Amino acid sequence: MIKPTLEVPELKISLINDAQWSLHDQDSRSFTMVVFYRGLHCPVCKNYLEELTTRLKDFSNRGVHLIAISCDSEERAKKSGKEWKIPELPVGYNLPIKTAREWGLYISKKTSEKEPDIFSEPGLFLIRPDNTLYASAIQTMPFARPHWDDILNAIDYVNKNDYPARGGE
Repeated sequence: MIKPTLEVPELKISLINDAQWSLHDQDSRSFTMVVFYRGLHCPVCKNYLEELTTRLKDFSNRGVHLIAISCDSEERAKKSGKEWKIPELPVGYNLPIKTAREWGLYISKKTSEKEPDIFSEPGLFLIRPDNTLYASAIQTMPFARPHWDDILNAIDYVNKNDYPARGGE
């Protein structure tokens, strides 16, 4: 389990715009937010990421870099990029299951033909510029994810009050 105040594993991932992304290369003022999502098959993920896309400027104004990542193949991830309303959102793909497990994500096997054979369940991580974990929310299913307004309000509070990371014991 990755604990608050400890360094998170490096993430290097391909993006749907044919670029490469590296967590340790991010140079955010406050946080890098990594949003792991289930993939193309998930309508809840679609809505969640489309809503996030409408808030990109709010996160950017707070010095937050962000990315959405799934275990989807390049083809499935690029299809999400075309079909979902997420044109400015950095979207990564081909997250290895081993890496998903290193991040503490729950893993599921397909229960329908529209799902990939195996994929990670959602998780959201706020990472400090020094690559230590500040906070995380990990789900076992697609429902009950943190709301973007709650995350933005928390970031405001943390930055204003220098609120420490909690849960590291």
